[in-house]
Amino acid sequence: MQTLQIEELTAEAFAPYGDVIEVAGPPTKLINGGMCGRHDDMARLDFDPSEGGRGGISLFDAKARALPHVVDLVERHPLGSQAFLPLDGVPFLVCVAEDEGGKPVRLRAFMTKPGQGVNLLRNVWHGVLAPMGAPGRYAVVDRIGPGVNLEEYPLDPPFVVEE
Repeated sequence: MQTLQIEELTAEAFAPYGDVIEVAGPPTKLINGGMCGRHDDMARLDFDPSEGGRGGISLFDAKARALPHVVDLVERHPLGSQAFLPLDGVPFLVCVAEDEGGKPVRLRAFMTKPGQGVNLLRNVWHGVLAPMGAPGRYAVVDRIGPGVNLEEYPLDPPFVVEE
C-alpha cells in the first residue's frame, strides 16, 4: 500500500482540482440594511446542459471515517463540477488526483478545517466523501439530469492516508 500525508487545504494548493470555499476577507457587498455580508462567486461551477442537465442542490449524509483511511476507489464527474458544503462543521478528507490518459495519478490528500467546503472541477478524480471522526451532513451542488456523470476507478494497490 502506498501512503499519503495530509496537506494543508489552501486555495493555491487546491487550485488545479477546484476551489476552497470559505470566508476570507471582507464581504463583496453588504446587504439587508448592512446586517449581512455577501461573499460572491466562491466557486467555478460548471454544468453540462446537454440532455436536459442542470445545476441542483442535494443533501448528503455520510458515515464517519477515521485515520488511517484507505483510498481504494476514486471517481470523477465528466458532466459537471461538484461542491461540498458542510452543514455541521465536521472536517472531511479530500483526496484528489491528476488525470493521465484516463487514469488517476499523483494522488494528494487534504483535510478541511471548520468553515471550509470544496468545489471539485469537472473531470477531477477524487475520493469518496469521508467525514472524519463523526458523521457529516453536506449540501452538495452538482449536475442533476440524464447522461453518464460518474466514472469510477479502483486503485490497485490502494493508498492509505495517515496523519
